Amino acid sequence: MPTLKDQLRTDLTAAMKARDDTRTRTLRMALTAITNQEVSGVAHELTDEEITKILTREAKRRREAATAFADAGRDAQAKAERAEEEILASYLPAQLSDDELAALVAAAIAETGASGPAGMGQVMKVVTPQVAGRAEGSRVAAMVRTRLAG
Repeated sequence: MPTLKDQLRTDLTAAMKARDDTRTRTLRMALTAITNQEVSGVAHELTDEEITKILTREAKRRREAATAFADAGRDAQAKAERAEEEILASYLPAQLSDDELAALVAAAIAETGASGPAGMGQVMKVVTPQVAGRAEGSRVAAMVRTRLAG
């Protein structure tokens, strides 16, 4: 079975042949980020899980940049950043719905017996590994905060 990195390389070749500039640029950037991580002291081939974390981080950067460009009235750049984010998102696991996330948070609260804002760290410690790559940390934290407060 091909690894995620192999899939990115294959898709990059296909994008280059199809002359899809946005996809080519995005996949090159992603592969560069992966290579940089591999040579920065890790000294091993990254696993699909580690690559997913890198792609998640890069997608988040695109989302934040798109917001910043849109706020500054630079719609062309914002549109380009959103297009890159969509390409990266296609390689990431499906995002959890609010209901799925709420169920995981409720289970973690029950498991830890946490109550009130002081228990947030305990709950986050349980929930974070379960949602890795499938929900943004700020979204998880907001859900936990809401559940513990109410």
